Amino acid sequence: MTSLSVVPSPAKLVRAFFRAIPAAVALATFVHLAQGGFRGLHTLGWTEAALVMGLLVGIGMAAWRRAMRSSVGAVIDLRDDLELGGGLISAAFIVVAIGGGELFPIVYLLMAFLVAFLPRNAGMTLLGVALVYDGLVTLGGPVVNVTGFLTHTLFLALFAGLYHLVLSARMAVAKRAESDAVQKRIREVEERARTFRLVSSGTQDSFSGMNSDEKWLVASVKEIEGAVHAALEIAETGLRTDTCAAFLLTSDDRSLKLYDCRSASERVQREKFNAGEGIIGGVLKRRAPVRMNSPQGLKGVTYYEGGGPTVQALLAVPILEGSGLVRGVLVADKLKNEPFTDQDEKMLTTIAGEVLRSIEVERVMSYIRKTRDEKDRFFRAIEELNRAGSPDQVFVAVLEATRQLAGLDFCAVTLVSEQEGKRVHRVMRMTGVTAQGKALEGRTFQDNNGLVANVVRYGAPLPGRDIKAMDRQVIFDEETQVRGLGALKIFPLVAGDRILGTLVAGSRKKTAFEQDVLRMIEVIAIQAAQAVLRAQLYEQMERMATTDGLTGLLNHRTFQSRADDILAQARRYNRKCSIMLTDVDHFKSVNDTYGHPTGDQVLKGVARIIKTLARDTDVVARYGGEEFVMVMPETDVQGAKIIAERIREAVMAEVFQTEMGPLRITMSLGIATFPDNAMEKQQMIDLADQCLYHSKRNGRNQSVTVAQMQGGRKLQAVAE
Repeated sequence: MTSLSVVPSPAKLVRAFFRAIPAAVALATFVHLAQGGFRGLHTLGWTEAALVMGLLVGIGMAAWRRAMRSSVGAVIDLRDDLELGGGLISAAFIVVAIGGGELFPIVYLLMAFLVAFLPRNAGMTLLGVALVYDGLVTLGGPVVNVTGFLTHTLFLALFAGLYHLVLSARMAVAKRAESDAVQKRIREVEERARTFRLVSSGTQDSFSGMNSDEKWLVASVKEIEGAVHAALEIAETGLRTDTCAAFLLTSDDRSLKLYDCRSASERVQREKFNAGEGIIGGVLKRRAPVRMNSPQGLKGVTYYEGGGPTVQALLAVPILEGSGLVRGVLVADKLKNEPFTDQDEKMLTTIAGEVLRSIEVERVMSYIRKTRDEKDRFFRAIEELNRAGSPDQVFVAVLEATRQLAGLDFCAVTLVSEQEGKRVHRVMRMTGVTAQGKALEGRTFQDNNGLVANVVRYGAPLPGRDIKAMDRQVIFDEETQVRGLGALKIFPLVAGDRILGTLVAGSRKKTAFEQDVLRMIEVIAIQAAQAVLRAQLYEQMERMATTDGLTGLLNHRTFQSRADDILAQARRYNRKCSIMLTDVDHFKSVNDTYGHPTGDQVLKGVARIIKTLARDTDVVARYGGEEFVMVMPETDVQGAKIIAERIREAVMAEVFQTEMGPLRITMSLGIATFPDNAMEKQQMIDLADQCLYHSKRNGRNQSVTVAQMQGGRKLQAVAE
């Protein structure tokens, strides 16, 4: 028997040699590290330089091999991953060996990268390689560092494990999301197929995110497109054409765009082309059918791209509306010299009429859809207005609804009130203005001959004006100019027999306000007025329920609730909080001497002073009778004492003018602080009350803290 031996070709040997370079260099580096190489910059020599150069070449070759295999779609095996990863790990440990252990985090980051981007088996293998390298560096030197090796091992495993878990979790989430998206798409396709016969099919299913009207519109458009395609198919079969296509004019009537076609050629123009040239241009100008044929091929066929087929017979008919307006052209051609007949022309004209009917239906569908969208926005606006609980929420809702409904560029809401018998208008909210214009929010202006004032005066919407007249008109007042509007409409906010203000709507387009849109905005204005009135009544009722009728401060019940909240915050965040009780000195004698109206005047004045000197975060209330209370969050006893003294001195300096002459009064004040003096609200109130009466028993017209009260009692006890 003769045995055959296979001798590798020189090319294969060369490839094998170069393939072995990355692994050989990494192994040589491994051995050199084990022998104490790369232990510092002072130990570097030609051997180290050669190893580093070889390592860089090996890494480059491994990366190039992976890139080439990936570009041709070849599978990247474990060896490819280990060659590249081993080279990178070798390079990292060379850096660590030279620079010292402070650079070891480089290895952590490298392992996280390798585990994240390489398959699991390759990542775990390279983790083992890194641990071996670490053992050589930390255990193979003159000083054996077992603790360092164990620490590095723990963190390498931790980095690799965490990154692997995070990557696996993200991949699982991505796969789940992709699967859900695919399933959702399949369900949508199935439901669309079931509703293709419009809503009369009887199905009760619905598209995700679509209501029944939207399903009907989508299905209708599909039916229309199918009808046009079927008509072209009939024309292709009946006329034995090579191409049968419908081209429609663009909005500027200068170009034609393919709507649908049946053709064996791939050269039919998909992009728009000039409508005034060639045979089709003649059809559009004459508005009459054209039949042509020539064995040498027709010239002027513009609906094919360059290199298109040679047409020898052509029939083109215009797509005409009843008014004579040209919408496009229907073309049928043959590559053979087989002339079209009168019967063919009649047939194609009939099909052109069917195409026009389908297009008209689609236009009606688009109008219906636009109208439906407007109605949806309108009803959503009404819902938002009905949900609004405060006037500011009403303003935001009405401006957003009006702007979206008509695509407006400028909107504003104004309210009107009476001050000293005169009307005063206030700009409450604006949209579509610059930062400078936004600053006008909250601005008031007197009644004048401007458009807003006239709408309030007459209680009727302001008719639209052309741009020239509008630029000369005053919308709000002489100092507020709005330029650049092409259309303007101002609606009164009418609630019953009251006019609360106006809704100002403006657009740069002169044709922005169609009749239907105007009617919807008018209804929104009516709803907005009702919403503003409800919100104002609600605020008024809430104000009556929470404030004292005489002084305008919070009442006793509201104070108790607010104090609970402030103390809860102070307790939760371990903050200071003080309560101050005040009482007008000799108030009974004021009532007896000057009368109760003067007493009420004094209480109002004291309330005004306390409210003025209180901070925004303080809660001021009438506690009862001539007593007032103030809760001061984030305030220690020293801060509370300062505020109390300011109030006391301001009250003492106030002069009340009465029928019996000027009147001056004083106040006594008591202060308790959380948590220094007490932990509960009632305890603090009781202590503040005790401090207040300590002030009265010891001369009045002073503010007393708990510490002062307790110190005074001790002195009194010693004296006794």
